[in-house]
Amino acid sequence: MRIPFDNSYAALPDGFSTPLNPTPVKTPQVLAFNDGLAKVLGIEVGDLAEVAQVFSGNQIPNGAAPLAQLYAGHQFGNFNPQLGDGRAILLGEVIDKNGTRRDIQLKGSGPTPYSRSGDGRAWVGPVLREYVVSEAMHALGIPTTRALAAVSTGEPIFREQGALPGAILTRVAQSHLRVGTFQVFAHRGQTENLKTLTDYAIKRHYPDAKDAMDLLRAVCAAQAELVAAWMSVGFIHGVMNTDNCSIAGETIDYGPCAFMDAFHSGRVFSSIDQQGRYAFGNQPNIVIWNMAQLATSLLQQMDDKDAAVEQATEIVHAMPAQVEAAWLRRFAPKIGISDPQPDDVALIENLLNLMQTDGADFTNTFRALATATPQDQFTNRDAFQGWAEIWQQRIAKEPDPPGLMNATNPAVIPRNHRVEQMIEAAVAGDMAPFERLMKALSTPFNGTDTDLHRPPTQSEIVPATFCGT
Repeated sequence: MRIPFDNSYAALPDGFSTPLNPTPVKTPQVLAFNDGLAKVLGIEVGDLAEVAQVFSGNQIPNGAAPLAQLYAGHQFGNFNPQLGDGRAILLGEVIDKNGTRRDIQLKGSGPTPYSRSGDGRAWVGPVLREYVVSEAMHALGIPTTRALAAVSTGEPIFREQGALPGAILTRVAQSHLRVGTFQVFAHRGQTENLKTLTDYAIKRHYPDAKDAMDLLRAVCAAQAELVAAWMSVGFIHGVMNTDNCSIAGETIDYGPCAFMDAFHSGRVFSSIDQQGRYAFGNQPNIVIWNMAQLATSLLQQMDDKDAAVEQATEIVHAMPAQVEAAWLRRFAPKIGISDPQPDDVALIENLLNLMQTDGADFTNTFRALATATPQDQFTNRDAFQGWAEIWQQRIAKEPDPPGLMNATNPAVIPRNHRVEQMIEAAVAGDMAPFERLMKALSTPFNGTDTDLHRPPTQSEIVPATFCGT
């Protein structure tokens, strides 16, 4: 196997990471491999046996510079001064066929100095969940890390449920720089490292930025667009901690994430989010909170702190309007509006309120708007018809509302019950449900597989999702 590594993070000063090889595993076998992504990355693949060895960490490819990255982070609002890659190893970076620098990381590759007594491993369920959901997000056009490979280890992993089959995910990202990467140096008062990181982040992600405040402005804009994109498909990240917030504006760290079925703005899936901090409707508030933490960290390197505080405050305080504008740009096409106006916010929110009151399915309701019978998604059809009369008047002069809606509203998403069924089958050695899901999710705006469009029955509902650690 040839991987055209071009490593830059490994060249940063001591204290940014710990050089470390993955811990070998017993009998790795390939569960899934993303040939299309491999080609984009310029990876020349040999046979599957070699794929299993390389992406399990048993074989270090030429040019790799394995390391575990250091970062800190707020977890559910509480600051942890040192986190870091506790179960991940960055193999190195490549510059892909599009000229974009990308990280290649093994997740579940064994303990590191940042493991905090954890085993550094992952089991097959969270690995395949992240594989499926991240690739689904990519197909939906939402910025995201991607899955290159999933490899079983042949070793048991012990969690609350007992012994589970181990696995490793190979994740590809524009970088693994997080808000928490800035926080660790700011907290330690390591100003030179903070300046080095800021310069590195600007060069890698936002080359038009002139300084730290320009970087903050760019990251805020990217995060506003990202959270609006999540909400437009009913996605709940589940753990929007600052260590799970990529400054590249990509969705990262798919732990207890899920897509909603019946719409509710307060919906929570994560089993550890007892207070609803990361509920669906609270995600805009949290992304702004996270950007405030980034601003606080960046300020530590500024010479004129009073002026910088004023500038950073202005940037962060502009975020609610940024999120609202991005939200409208995302939701207006979902109801057939190509040129949204401020009044359209109320029209969209009224539909969402109807859906919440009625318990209507988020994905299927929006998809049905382009059909002759959208009222079938509601038990209270009269209430919907009242809204629909106003809506029809609004879109009467639009050039092609059905075409716009069909191009914007997915027909198929990785529904939580289907993901859980896929995991159960995979644990039993059957990868067919995984392959079926991946095929359908690769073209989410095509309405071909009606069975995968169906919401869960009462017995199929998965009320909570779990982190894999």
